Amino acid sequence: MAERIIDNPVTDELSRSFLEYSMSVIVARALPDVRDGLKPVHRRILFSLHEQGIRPSSPYKKCARVAGDTMGRYHPHGDSAIYEALVRLAQDWSMRVPVVDGHGNFGSLDDGPAASRYTECRMSAAGAALLEDLRENTVDFEPNYDGTETEPVVLPAAFPNLLVNGSQGIAVGMATNMAPHNLAEVVEALKAMLANPKITLDEVMAYLPGPDLPTGGLIYQLDGIREAYETGRGSFKMRARAHIIDVTARKKGIEVTELPYQVGPEKVIAKIKELLAAKKLQGVADVKDLSDRKVGLRLIIECKTGFNPAAVLDELYRLTPLEESFGINAVCLVDGQPRTLGLLDLCRYYLAHRREVVTRRSEFRKQKAEARAHIIEGLLVALAAIDEVVAVIKSSKDTETARTKLIKTFTLSEIQANHILEMPLRRLTSLEVTKLKDEARELKNTIALLNKILSSPKELTRVVAHELDIVVESFATPRRTTLLSEVTQTPMEALQEPDDPCWLALATSGHLAKFRPEPQKGKPAAADSMECVLATSTNAKALALTSTGRLHAFNVAEVPLVQKRAKGAAIAEYVALEPGEKVVALFNASPASPLALVTATGVVKRLDPSQIPTRTPAPVISLAEGDYVVGAALAPDEAFLVLVTSDAQLLKTPAGKVRPQGRAAGGVAGMRLSEDARVIYATATFDPDVVLATATDQGAMKFTALSEYPDKGRGGAGVRCMRLLASEKSVVAARVAALDELLTLDAKSAPAELPETPGRRDASGTKLSAPVTSFAQRLPNAQ
Repeated sequence: MAERIIDNPVTDELSRSFLEYSMSVIVARALPDVRDGLKPVHRRILFSLHEQGIRPSSPYKKCARVAGDTMGRYHPHGDSAIYEALVRLAQDWSMRVPVVDGHGNFGSLDDGPAASRYTECRMSAAGAALLEDLRENTVDFEPNYDGTETEPVVLPAAFPNLLVNGSQGIAVGMATNMAPHNLAEVVEALKAMLANPKITLDEVMAYLPGPDLPTGGLIYQLDGIREAYETGRGSFKMRARAHIIDVTARKKGIEVTELPYQVGPEKVIAKIKELLAAKKLQGVADVKDLSDRKVGLRLIIECKTGFNPAAVLDELYRLTPLEESFGINAVCLVDGQPRTLGLLDLCRYYLAHRREVVTRRSEFRKQKAEARAHIIEGLLVALAAIDEVVAVIKSSKDTETARTKLIKTFTLSEIQANHILEMPLRRLTSLEVTKLKDEARELKNTIALLNKILSSPKELTRVVAHELDIVVESFATPRRTTLLSEVTQTPMEALQEPDDPCWLALATSGHLAKFRPEPQKGKPAAADSMECVLATSTNAKALALTSTGRLHAFNVAEVPLVQKRAKGAAIAEYVALEPGEKVVALFNASPASPLALVTATGVVKRLDPSQIPTRTPAPVISLAEGDYVVGAALAPDEAFLVLVTSDAQLLKTPAGKVRPQGRAAGGVAGMRLSEDARVIYATATFDPDVVLATATDQGAMKFTALSEYPDKGRGGAGVRCMRLLASEKSVVAARVAALDELLTLDAKSAPAELPETPGRRDASGTKLSAPVTSFAQRLPNAQ
């Protein structure tokens, strides 16, 4: 045979091959059909489940078996691609109404599923609805890829799958991206279109206002949704559902419970950490994923102190996947051709498909009912003349002769004659005759109803609407996504909370609170009793000095802002206290003056401000065994140190005579104590109008202007500040304060009345109606 070579330009060959490939991808792989909303692979998976009998009531079967059957009989492509398509049909975060019921690890928003050999599946009830009435000539069938079997061209689709579950796909030169919607809303829109075929888009959107995503969340930019519904192209914004919460009593945070469609928590966390590392995000202290099967999605984003959580959330929306765009591109196959459709066209094509399905099903059922009625008619004729029928059959030499005689004698069709010949003897009973007559009557009614559907467009519309209502009753769920007409943005300048003046107060009960001072009215209450009061600001850092000589730093912003006489939070939430340790003083961080510390044994130390540790907690004085800090205060050189002992001695000495030292120093001798005496109170002051209040172990107290006490040198024994009576053993409480801020407390920490007049500097105390056991500072007045 002679060789024949045909010249073919490479451009023509490439053009033809590319076009064939493109059409194959567009029609056979990437785009859904407008009628059932399925791509070929999804349709074939569901048909394979149907043919294998893996229904909603059946046991689960291995996904590998389903993928293999689909590949071998209908879809000659990779099993991994088929399995991926199967998995998506079962994921409730991908499908608004899943059509496959999965069992096992079908993945998550961040992770893929287990291998097909480990997972199982079956058709869900919604999936079964897509194939309902499939074998009643409702749709066309075509040969499979090798011509050995047939498969449906499209499914009957009892619910509008394309609008309800959406679709995504990338073809050659085109792509589709359609958002899921709420089933009940879609059906209401379809019913409105059935009632009014000339309905407008705005009227339809009154029933179907926007997408309803499987993962919930928020949607805004509704103008983009309307544009997409009108033209088939548009976009909208998706936001996570988040709330401002109290992570602890002193720390705010953001709780995320729903994420944008197709966004996983790990993606969000990774982006937040990336932004924090690059210092492009402010105000976030930590992020934790507390999601589980019981509570569902739960991300906790802790905010740094001093930052406005609402502004931090807006920054997260702007910089992280907590807010994403969704671009609608409603491309689907219409009569095998790709088209971009608006909402009205999508609804019309689906309703046209359902009308055709109901019409073809009615024709099929009518033909089947008529065929059965024809047979029953012949049986009833035979039973009415059974003796003659028997005689005809007995007189015939063979079946063919009997059939011919029956047709001629009783005017029957060949089909009727065959059924009479095959009729068993039990049908001759009167009960069987009654059953046949009842069946004939029912078939007559059925045929009349089917004729009405086929002849009346109005009745056809009623049936379509009724079947949509049944689908809603079976599968509809409440809307998950909230549609927002607009969103508010917190301005960037509000990211950090304003640094407003405030008071930080440590109550005698051990509770720390932050408040804006108000003028005090009426009698003081126990809640007004403050051990320490510090003038500071809301975004400042404060220092707490403990009795063991340790300095702790904390943020004032973490302390709860309370109203007058509220308790606040326990000091232990801000300062890690050891057993027996207590806070003795509060300071602002980075003080300009040295900190004066006084111990129970009379040691005095002034800590150089440059030696205050940057990392806390840290010791700032070396204490002798058994010694502890009893008081501390800011002490510039012009201030006076005041020390009061248990045996009623007072030392008032200039602070400038104590040289500032470093952290490791142990201080110097401040006051010489008598045997068994100890310092019970110490402070620093340069206010000439303060008073010294003292109280004994028997509850007697007095107050005297501090200016009446002479200045003494460091290291001396001081002077007597109160005369102890024979029944009194020691001074148990003392405080230097302005007279209008001084509070006397009884054994129950309730305020008691002060003496009417001050006493001499070394006088004995006055017994009051409520014996005084301690002193506190009243809440200061507003400036």
